[in-house]
Amino acid sequence: MSPPCVYRQRGVSERVLLQRLPSLNAHELQIVSKLTGKCQLFILTQEKISYYEYDTKKKGLKGTVDVEKIKCVERVLPEDKAPTERQYPFQIIYDEGPLYIFAKNDETRKRWIHHLKQVVRFNMDLAQKYHPCFWLDGMWLCCQQEVKQAPGCRVLDTKNGVVAEYDYAPMSAQDLELRKDEEYTVLEKSESNWWRARDKSGKEGYIPSNYVVEAGNGLERFNWYCKTINRSQAENLLKAENKDGGYLVRNSSKAGKYTVTVFTKVGGDTVGSCKHYNICITPQGLFYLAEKHSFSTIPELINYHQHNAAGMVSRLKYIVSNRAQNAPSTAGLGYGIWEIDPRNLTFLKELGSGQFGVVKYGRWQGQHDVAIKMIKEGSMSEDDFIAEAQVMMKLRHENLVQLYGVCTKTRPIYIVTEFLSNGCLLDYLRDSPNNPTSTQLLEMCKDVSEGMAYLESQQYIHRDLAARNCLVDSNGTIKVTDFGLSRYVLDDEYTSSLGSKFPVRWSPPEVLLFCRFSSKSDIWAFGVLMWEVYTLGKMPYERLNNTEIVENVSSGLRLYRPQLAQDRIYGIMTSCWHEKPEERPTFQELVMTVQDLLYELQ
Repeated sequence: MSPPCVYRQRGVSERVLLQRLPSLNAHELQIVSKLTGKCQLFILTQEKISYYEYDTKKKGLKGTVDVEKIKCVERVLPEDKAPTERQYPFQIIYDEGPLYIFAKNDETRKRWIHHLKQVVRFNMDLAQKYHPCFWLDGMWLCCQQEVKQAPGCRVLDTKNGVVAEYDYAPMSAQDLELRKDEEYTVLEKSESNWWRARDKSGKEGYIPSNYVVEAGNGLERFNWYCKTINRSQAENLLKAENKDGGYLVRNSSKAGKYTVTVFTKVGGDTVGSCKHYNICITPQGLFYLAEKHSFSTIPELINYHQHNAAGMVSRLKYIVSNRAQNAPSTAGLGYGIWEIDPRNLTFLKELGSGQFGVVKYGRWQGQHDVAIKMIKEGSMSEDDFIAEAQVMMKLRHENLVQLYGVCTKTRPIYIVTEFLSNGCLLDYLRDSPNNPTSTQLLEMCKDVSEGMAYLESQQYIHRDLAARNCLVDSNGTIKVTDFGLSRYVLDDEYTSSLGSKFPVRWSPPEVLLFCRFSSKSDIWAFGVLMWEVYTLGKMPYERLNNTEIVENVSSGLRLYRPQLAQDRIYGIMTSCWHEKPEERPTFQELVMTVQDLLYELQ
């Protein structure tokens, strides 16, 4: 994103400059005050905005704003004769008043408003009215009211138009069919994963919220934008299409950045290769691939390069997209479905067996691919799990295996989840006929870290993170599975740190000695998982038994640097293995570190 300016209301407005927006799950706004010269830091998560101020000597928390207290995110009319840097303002209204932000251009402002509205869209008591002009010198410029908390003077536009990114066939009687690129009106957003909507003919029903985007907003309406694809997947897709000048636009590994990937057969190359071009931003907020040709928006940039190579290996000739074939999983098999009738399940093939019993590949209602865990009686605290299942179903992230529902009316009970065709990550690493590149290995770690950062933000602890508990989809995307299930295991050999089935090789000292699980113990396990990835699936501490591991790890033993891991990669692993949990990074910090490293490789 182009860096906007921020003005905080404190008697005299203070101007500051946003410099980073590096993550999808939490937004870190690093700021340099033009007035004081001090650095300021806003960290936005799903729960709050924290405000820090620091210089070379110290850093201090100055305050927080709970996201749930934000009442409104909306544009502001610029002042008369406003300078160029103040032409595109918007506002965040919360209990203490307005926070004004100045974007570099209208495209940037649209994206900021869109993201913030997504974060606060389920807040209680959202404002119905707002002030379209500034609060300045003790007065609202729009209505001349002199009370800062005065109700807004303009009614908010409450149109809830969305456009379908994917087709969706109803899976329950309460669902509404979606047709790609058609517009719908959202009537209710009381549940985050399923919205009540109306189509053009007036029919109403529930739609999966991750299948639609706000009408007229962002890049999602363009077929060339493949937001969830990574570098390796983009290359595979373009090479399969095998067209000179084939291209797509994807999110860069660093959030807020975008990359154009182009396939070329320049010079008579019969095999072809891919080139990656990061979309850059000028100090004035213009987008460019070639510095001499900059544009106010990314669509304008793409349109220009469809006709002019301007320094690239080829002009952008053919759109290549996987969006139609890769619709995301939904949170459940239709609105309100979490108890699944086993008569609607067809069992096709056994995939393997695990702690809870046999896992089979099958179909729901004969058409939707699913994985079915058949829970061995006596292996699980079933009542506790059933009580938690509805909550777990609401967890939705592109790097988590989606829980679709359960069958609890008969025994054995079944857990029905998303099916991933490439199996578990451990086997994928060991059996891959082609050695993965360093970029591909790091992309695997990035996928896991982002799924775990989401669990961390939802206060979920995995307790058994390892390569065997991650799955790989048909595109090579890694998804974390079985999160939290270890809480319901009844096997003493698994639940006791002295048991032979306990994941000793992935556990930190505080778990081995005191069974103290936390997000920080998951961090330790993630470091071990990275080690598994970079050794292509070796067993951690392969020459030691469990008792020896407990003794040695508690005394400071750590895994060696894998041959495929450069020093910076190994540095990430070792940061996860600090003896003191508080000295280990958070998953959000790991995501940012991996994103930065991937960005350098592009």
